[in-house]
This record gives sequence, structure tokens and C-alpha cells, in this order.
Amino acid sequence: MRILFTFIGGSGHFRPLVPVARAARAAGHTVAFAGGGRRGPEITAAGFTAFATSEPRGHTEATAAAATAAARSTVEVSDPEEDIRHLAEGFARRGARRHAAAVLELARTWKPDILVRDEVDFGTAVAAEALGLPCASVLVLAAGGFLRKDVVAEPLHELRSEYGLPYDPDLAVLDRDLVLSPFPPSFRDPRFPLPAHTFSFRPTAARPPEATPGTPGTPGTPGTPGTPTVYVTLGTVHAGTDLFSRIAAGLRELPVNVLMTVSDHIDPAVLGPLPGHIRVERFVPQEQLLPQCALVVSHGGSGSLMGALAHGLPSVLFPHGADQPYNARRCTELGAARTLDPVTATPEDIHSAVSTVLADSGYRSAAERIRDEMNALPGAAETVPTLEALALSR
Repeated sequence: MRILFTFIGGSGHFRPLVPVARAARAAGHTVAFAGGGRRGPEITAAGFTAFATSEPRGHTEATAAAATAAARSTVEVSDPEEDIRHLAEGFARRGARRHAAAVLELARTWKPDILVRDEVDFGTAVAAEALGLPCASVLVLAAGGFLRKDVVAEPLHELRSEYGLPYDPDLAVLDRDLVLSPFPPSFRDPRFPLPAHTFSFRPTAARPPEATPGTPGTPGTPGTPGTPTVYVTLGTVHAGTDLFSRIAAGLRELPVNVLMTVSDHIDPAVLGPLPGHIRVERFVPQEQLLPQCALVVSHGGSGSLMGALAHGLPSVLFPHGADQPYNARRCTELGAARTLDPVTATPEDIHSAVSTVLADSGYRSAAERIRDEMNALPGAAETVPTLEALALSR
């Protein structure tokens, strides 16, 4: 079977597909990826054939844009209405039109038997329908709520009409076929239920309970053994140096070790002198660090949050925009996090929230329940028979 995996956007849309693609390849299927031109090196570095669905932006232009976004002095919180408009116009109109054309053209030469798309790659859903191919989707938005069919209906109705497809008032095409979820079912906001045919799976190996949670030992982790370690990561799009500074100030007097990663686009030196128990790096592999942590401070992105929960770690969250407020709300409802306003939170607020989450074992217990639920899910290898059955059904 030939499986073409497609995604639109950046790493947060590519990575959820990777465990499924690796499992399919291990089962003997031929696998390739299609994504934006800039994503080619990331795809090939993961060991897959890459097809570009757009011309890559110039390296200098892309780097400058990322640096400007990451290095602003104050945090930028998105307007929820603007986020919705971007989803409709950027993903469901311009992006979908581009991907529908690119995937249709690629399918004529590469000839996939089935398409597997990321949740917001609407163009591939249209292309699959036009080609008569089965199309599975992989969720990339953990809690749900940000993506609603009424938001993307108008541009997708227009696009489907351009390809001569019949009117689909409920946009059933987006979840008619198999839906694969790399998230624990309980984390899904019940206000936004998934289709009954959703297959939930565990994208990584099961995580055993840590014998000594929070003990530093990973290279680059500061502090003294036996002292809780707090990991701070805020993504690369909305975070400003001011929020990192406020977090550092809030953790300065706490008896914790802190490792803060600020991305390639922020010079750690801009945070000024810090005490020895706070270390700032541009990047540390999360999978190496999390087993040593007791708590994660993050923006609530689906990848960062699920990484923490997979290790049974509670969080303090600073959601900036897009799906992050939905994730933060759900994690707080489940008792595994506290949420702070990234604009107004003071160092005192941060000190109090981190102290409370570390001291109250209920937060850790709630996170561990989610970890145990994740561990009980079938592994990524079990997604392959579901894809094979979908392909055979057509």
C-alpha cells in the first residue's frame, strides 16, 4: 500500500503524523510526506521522502520573521476573533486551495492508495474526494473547540464547488473517514465531541512512573539532586522576553531548579544575570528533560502539553492564542494545571501558582491519571490495520 501523509503548517502539524508513518513503514507500506517547501529538511531528517506543496520562503526572510516574532519585548496574545479569521482565510481558503491543487498533481504521479492528512489540512480532504481516494485525518488540536465546521464552511464550500464536488452542508467530508487521535479521550472537551469512529492511540512508548520525579540529572539541568526541577518553554511565536523575565523573577526565590528554553531566536543573555538554580538555553530535547522534571511551565501548545502529561507532570500555563486557551481550559478542568494570563501575571502570581502546584499532590495525581490513560491506549502500530481496512473499504 502506498500512503501519502500531508500536512499544512509547521512542526506542530508534522510531528503528530510521524508515529503513524513510521508504523506504516515498519509494516511494509510505502510512505511519503507532502508539506510546505520549508518543511523538506525536517521531513527528510525524520527519514521520509518529501514532496513540496509550495515554494520555500527564503531562508533570510523566514529567519528574520521568526526572530522578530520571538524577540519582541512583550508577549503578544492573539485576538481570538483574529485567530478564527486566520483559520478560515489562511488554512481553509488560501492554504486549502494551494494544497488541493498540489496534492491532486502529486497523486497523479506518485499514485497513493490512501491519504493521511493533519486535522487542518483541508485541501487534502478536497483532493481525496475529487480523486475518489480514502482519507484519514490525524488530530493536532488536543482539546478541540478551536476548529469548528461553521468557521471553515464558506471557503471550503467554494473550493469544493470549484472541483465540481456535490454540496456537503455539514462538511461530513472532514471526518467521514477514519479519524486518528494521538490524545487521551478524556482530554477532549466534551463540548466538542469526536466522531464515534475515532481511533485513539498512544504515539510514544508507555511512560513508567518515575522513581524520583523532579530529580535533575539531564545534561544542562541546574541545581542540586533532590530539588524539584521546573521546565519552562513558551513556544516561538507569541512569547516575548518580558514574560520569560517575569517567570524567572517569580521562580528566583523558590527552592527549585529551573531550566528555561527560549528558542533559537532569543539570546539568553537578554534575560540578564540569574541565580545559579536558573539556567537558560536556546533548546534542550524535551524527551531528555521531562523524566527529570516535577512541573512544566508552558504556553499550552498541544505538543508541549501532551509531552508533560505523558510523563504525569502537572503544568502552569500561559496560553497565547489559537488552540492554547482551549487546551489550558481543559487541563485546568481536569485538575492537572493552573492557568495564568500571559499579559497581566506578575512575578508574585507566578511564584504563587508554581508553589501551589508543586505543594498540592492533587495536581500531580490528576496528571498521572492522564498519563495512565495514555499508557493504556494502543500503540501507533495499531493504527496500521485501521488504515489498511479503510483502503480496502474503497
